[in-house]
Amino acid sequence: MFAIDPTRPLRVLHVEDSELDHELMQALVRQAGLQVEWLRVESLEEFQKALAQDWDAVVCDYQLPAHSGLDMLRHLRTTDRVLPFILVSGEIGEDVAVAAMREGAADYLLKGRLARLAPALQQAIKGAEAERAQRAADQALLESQQRLRELTAHLQQHIEAERAALARELHDDVGSSLTALKYELGWLQRHLADGPAAARVVQATQTLDLAMAASRRLMQNLRPPILQEGLAAALTWQAQGFERHQGLKVHRHGLDEELDLPEGLALAAYRFVQEALNNVAKHAQASQVWVELHCASGVLGVEVADDGCGMDPMAQHRPGSFGLQGLQERAAALGGWIDVGSRPGQGTRLTLSIPLAHAEPAWSAQECA
Repeated sequence: MFAIDPTRPLRVLHVEDSELDHELMQALVRQAGLQVEWLRVESLEEFQKALAQDWDAVVCDYQLPAHSGLDMLRHLRTTDRVLPFILVSGEIGEDVAVAAMREGAADYLLKGRLARLAPALQQAIKGAEAERAQRAADQALLESQQRLRELTAHLQQHIEAERAALARELHDDVGSSLTALKYELGWLQRHLADGPAAARVVQATQTLDLAMAASRRLMQNLRPPILQEGLAAALTWQAQGFERHQGLKVHRHGLDEELDLPEGLALAAYRFVQEALNNVAKHAQASQVWVELHCASGVLGVEVADDGCGMDPMAQHRPGSFGLQGLQERAAALGGWIDVGSRPGQGTRLTLSIPLAHAEPAWSAQECA
């Protein structure tokens, strides 16, 4: 609930060409117990100049020598200020009153019924305070969302840097140590006679091969080296691996030619397909999957679709459901967005769209012309 401070006089800008009407309104407001400081102006030029000051409300006559009250109201709206505007007229038709309210007037009064002026002023000022508070809350929310996006982007960059560092460590340290261990086991296998020890060496070698394969998979998942060959090559490799492990047919479109893309954008598109395919494997109950890459009018598009059971429209908003939300935040950090199309029993389609001009200014959009 908003209340007017009784210790501070209200400041009212009065647009009125009649001194008598001006004094009458002052008297009526005084009788109602309101403390008001008034400034009377008559022309649009004076009104524009007076708006440079702070006011609690504007009371404006409809009939003025050179302009109408609606002209004053329209000018006020061009300033985007939250300032209540009360229109007053000796005779005002219903069509004029409707037009005034549509233009943003807080109220309108007839000069024959000015007893409503003080209550109308109070109500209009309270309404303006509520609108200012709402605007401030909306702006704070927008700023908070922007800070959250920036934090998400920063954390994502940190995560990708950590993944790259772990992938290098797996390759340089763990991988080389496992390879050296395999050479040692090979030497033992060649120099041991048949017997229990030789059999144990064979088993150890097989276990080591599994560990080396797991190390390679971890390295590829952390930072797939194939991304250095381009996004189309990486998505092709990803789709082929999904086919082998899941036994689902993956139809590939637009992966025949490489696009010259920034590293961050290519990685975001790769992670999008990775997460989408993981969701298909876990939830879709599909028999076929489609992966498409396209670029037109300066927008990179990546689509993953399936013919599975479809997705509950509210699933992405459930507490703890961060997969799709994380992808949306990643896309938003690059100036893009994700569209979700799904119907029960008719599959799901996820589409990532990123305007390349926003993703990285240094990138040339020749490939998407």
